[in-house]
This record gives sequence, structure tokens and C-alpha cells, in this order.
Amino acid sequence: MAMLRVTGLKKSFGIDELFHDVSFEVARGDKVGFVGANGAGKTTLMRCLLGQEETDGGTIQLDEAATIGYVEQQADFGTGTLYEEFLRAFDDVIALGERKKALEKKIAVDHAEETMKAYSKVVERFELLGGYDYESRIRRVAFGLGFTEEDFEKNVAHFSGGQKTRICLTKALLREPDFLFLDEPTNHLDIHMIEWLEGFLKNYSGGVLIISHDRYFLDRVATRILELAGRTVTNYDGNYTYYMKVKTERRAALQSAYEKQQEHIKKTEEYIRKYKAGIKSKQARGRQSQLNRLERIVLPPEDASFNYFALNKPPECAERVAELEDVSMAFGSHKIFDHLSMLIRRGDGVALVGPNGAGKTTLLRVLVGELESPTGRVKIGSRVKIGYFSQQHEGLHMDNTILDELIYEYGINEEQARRYLGAFLFHGDEVLRRIGDLSGGEQSRVAFLKLMLTGANFLVLDEPTNHLDIPAREAVEEALMAFPGTFLAVSHDRYFLDKVANCTLELENGKLTEYLGNYSYYLMKKEIAEEEAREEREAAEKEHEREKEAQAKRHSAKEAQHAAVDAKQAAAAHEAAEKRREEEKKRAEIGRIQSMSDAKREEMVQRAEAEIAMAEAELKGLEFQMNDPAIQADPQQSQAIAEAYAAKEKEIEMRYEKWERLTEA
Repeated sequence: MAMLRVTGLKKSFGIDELFHDVSFEVARGDKVGFVGANGAGKTTLMRCLLGQEETDGGTIQLDEAATIGYVEQQADFGTGTLYEEFLRAFDDVIALGERKKALEKKIAVDHAEETMKAYSKVVERFELLGGYDYESRIRRVAFGLGFTEEDFEKNVAHFSGGQKTRICLTKALLREPDFLFLDEPTNHLDIHMIEWLEGFLKNYSGGVLIISHDRYFLDRVATRILELAGRTVTNYDGNYTYYMKVKTERRAALQSAYEKQQEHIKKTEEYIRKYKAGIKSKQARGRQSQLNRLERIVLPPEDASFNYFALNKPPECAERVAELEDVSMAFGSHKIFDHLSMLIRRGDGVALVGPNGAGKTTLLRVLVGELESPTGRVKIGSRVKIGYFSQQHEGLHMDNTILDELIYEYGINEEQARRYLGAFLFHGDEVLRRIGDLSGGEQSRVAFLKLMLTGANFLVLDEPTNHLDIPAREAVEEALMAFPGTFLAVSHDRYFLDKVANCTLELENGKLTEYLGNYSYYLMKKEIAEEEAREEREAAEKEHEREKEAQAKRHSAKEAQHAAVDAKQAAAAHEAAEKRREEEKKRAEIGRIQSMSDAKREEMVQRAEAEIAMAEAELKGLEFQMNDPAIQADPQQSQAIAEAYAAKEKEIEMRYEKWERLTEA
């Protein structure tokens, strides 16, 4: 089995040591997530593995026959079409194909043994390299990463920077090398593309080393985590959630050991003070020597944690924070969305999701007044103060230091400013850096912190975690979870959305759909809806086929149907057809259940139980609304909730029936 072995690797830039004594292995089939704060040296270490950067010591061993794929950061694109660019990934395969054709022509007139042997070798190599399916492979990978058939004919020079990064990722995946090295592969991908990439990598037979700040992605793909921290690498055998669990346990154990050691030091120092000049002075000196030799436990620094909103508390506002009624937007002939309506309620944490190009940022700009809808209206509630986080960070003063940006803007003292900045991972002399010299991620942190201090009670956030490493994302999450107001966030960071949102809006094909839960809830609801729609289609198709067969039999029997069927008979026939369809649906479902593995059936049982629990919780919510005097006073609203309650009861009954079929099959 091909194996990448790294032993004792070290690297410095001048007197600054980046990492030392780095050792790990990656075998074919391993999916390894590589995490660490920005600046820790992850990309440099990966460049060392690729031979693009010199090391100061240690060894990198890789089987000679093993192939490596990686995403080029500054790719040399040709001047041809996108499809021609993808074909370049198979130059050697295409050349073999031409050689194969030439030998076939030669064999037609020359049956020499030497020619036949040469042809046999070429065919074997051609098959091994995927010569018969490389064109279908191009389509599979390119379509999965968001390219279309129409894109294939476009000149590659006309694509944007983000699209070119996707082109490089596509080319890296096409050849399916023994080892893939991926540095932030989910950048410039929408959620649908990321989900496709997750499926591709989970089923990938080669070894994969992934630098990523996308924790949801690492949870779904990685089977191991390597953390670069404290200038060395630590291995964790599990996904990101397991890694965090172990880290938390280790931190708790270290804290306990630290507290015990501090207690021991305190008692020893008291003994020394008490007896250093008395009859036990010799023992006191001995204990002082022991104390001097003691290896002190040092706790890693904890980030500041405090109330961000004590400075400028967001005021109370109307229950209906923001409303869009019948809004539309188009750029030229390209329609983005049409006649959309949306309501944001006080206290909601709303995630806005959807594919790239669906119009999420445009919708935010309409909401905050940067764009005007030609139809409908935007209504902002009473006493609502909007804080808008855009990807451009227009509110930053590039010549200010980080510290001055807070002191001058909010009139706070240096100690207060440093406390706030510490919560967003700016420590010591870092706060004296000029904002114009900061990276994109560092500027994002400053911009988000400033937003927290404005006193806004409705935050509108466009990709707030872009360019942030994992510790910075966690700082943003902590701030939002402590935020007493309302927010609407566009993000591709599913882990972030799971943690902070209590409502999800999906914008797709110009339409908004609301899901009353976080990102995982939204995914589960979509999966349930898709499964139920598929079952309905299958049952309808079978009923249609059965009806066609019945008609054929009636015609073959030449039985004339002259009697008119009255309304009651028609209703009975319709009811019988519905009953047959339902029975067919149940039989089909039982058949599928019986063919499932035990593990899959257990998974389905757990999902059914979760669906029942969720539906019963929703029923309780409806029951609470039915008993609300304000709703009871409104006959129309009361009737609507009563109907929803009855429908939910029926849904629960059906879900229990499904659960029984799963447990009894």
C-alpha cells in the first residue's frame, strides 16, 4: 500500500521557528484533516511535502510509483476553451489513444509479433489510465463542481478568479492520484458543490490531506485530524467533533492538574516561610530545592469572554423587525428573484442559504436599502437599528491602528479596547498594526467587532466567517450567541449556521422557503420531503400503469361501458383508487425495508423516531397557539391554526404507522 511518511520535519524563517519534530503518516484511503490557526504554518508544511519549499531537517518518504495531485495556486491556463483545459489533465492518456489508433492501422496491414506486443502494452496502459471513460469523468467532476455544458465552450480566460480556483480543483480531482493535497478546497464553492465534494472524497480510494477551516466539511470527510499548534503536530483519530471532544477533555485534565500543582506550591511555600529560620530550616531548604526543580504546568491562554454589549446595549424594538413584501430584482434581462416576501421576527437568528448566484447578497442589499426593488416594499420595524456586515468592510479606516480604530470610534480607553480586541484574538503588540496592512481575515475580525459595539439590534451579515480561521470563527459564534438582538446571516459555513441559527431560509430558483430550525434541521426536512415526493411519484406511476392495464383489458373484452356513473360512484371509485395507491405505497415501502441491512433499518428507525418527536413538538406549539387568547380573538387565525393542528395530528399518525412498519418488518 502506498504510504506517505513524514519524520522529524522542521522549518524556520530566519530566527523564527515555524515547526519542529513533525512526524505523521498518510496511507491510501486515509482522509486527514489538517487544522491550526492562521500563520501556524499549515500551507508551508504542505508546500514542503510537495517539494515546493525547502525544509531545515527531517525526511519525507513517498513510494516512487505513487502519484500526487494538488490545486495549483497560480495555474498557467491556456487560451482555449474550458473543456480543452480539462482535457489537458489527460494529455498523456490522449497521446496513448493516438498511439493506440496508429498501431491499430499498422496491425491492419502488418501482423508482426512485435507490433502486437506493442499494441497490447499500449492498450493495457490506456485502460489503466482510464482512457475509455475520461470524457465522462470530466463531465461528472465538472458538473459536480458547478460547471455546465455551456461553460465548456467558453474561453477559460473569461472566468473569474473564484471560477479559476474551481477549474484547478476540478483538474486535481480528475486524475484521481494516490494522494490529494487540498488547501482550503471549499473556498469559492456553494453548499451544493461542497456536498458533492464531500461525497467524492468519502468514496475516494486515495489518501487525502486537507487544510480546511470548514468544520462541517471536516466532520463529514475526515477520519483523522492533525493539529499544528505549539510548533508541532498532534494526531487525533477521529473527525473534527471527536478532535474537539478530546481537546476539551485534555484541557480539563490539564486545568485539574494545574490547580492541584498550584495548591501544592502554595502549601510548600507556606511551609518554607514558616520554618526557613527555625529548627526545621534544613527541611525547608530541601523543599525549596524541590520547588525550584518542579516543572511548572503552563495553561494555554484563554480568550477574553465578557459582555460585548455593555458599552452600547442594543435597544428593544418592534416584534416585526423587518418585512419584505412582493419585492423583485433583475439586472438587465437576468431575473434574480420575483415577488418575494419575508418576515424577520424579534429575537430570530436567521440563516439565508442557497446556491451561488441565487441572489442572497442582492436580497440583503435590498433589505438594508443599498438596492431598490421595482416592486413591493421593504418595511423596517419601529426602533430597529440595522448593522450591516458586507464583504467589502467599507467602514474601516485603513491608516488607523487596530487599537485606534476602536478608541477613536467609540471613545473608550485603551484597557477597554484591548479587552474587546482580545476577545477577537488580537493580543499584545498586534493591536498596534495598521489596518491597511492586515489580511482579509484580520480585517473581517475588526469589522465584526466594530459591528458588535455599534448598538445595532438587527445585524445583517454577508459571509461573516469568510477568510477566518477556526479560532476566529468560534469568536464570531460566541459573540452572536451572546447577542440579545436579531440577525440575518448569509454563510456557506454550515457548522457556524448550525450553532447560531434557529431559523433557515432557502433562496433557490427565485423562491424563498422557510424552515423553523438550524441548518441540520433544514437538511433533514428537505431529505424527508424529497423521500416523500419520490414515494408519491412511484405510487402514482404504478397506479397509472395499473389503470392502463385495466383499460387494455376492458378493450380486449369489448365490453361497452354505457352506464353513466353517478357522483357517489365516482367518489367511491376515486376513494378505492386512493386506497390502492396507499396500499401500493405501503407494500413498496415494506419491500424496501425488508431489503435493508440491519444498520440501515436501525438508522431509519432512529430517523422516524426523530421525525415523530419533532412533529409532536410542533403539535405542542400549535396547541399553545390555540390556547392563546389573542389568537382565539381572531376567528380567521384561530381557524387556520385548528386546521394546521388537525393536519399535524394526521401527520403524526402516519409517522407512527411508518415507524411500526420499520420495527415490525
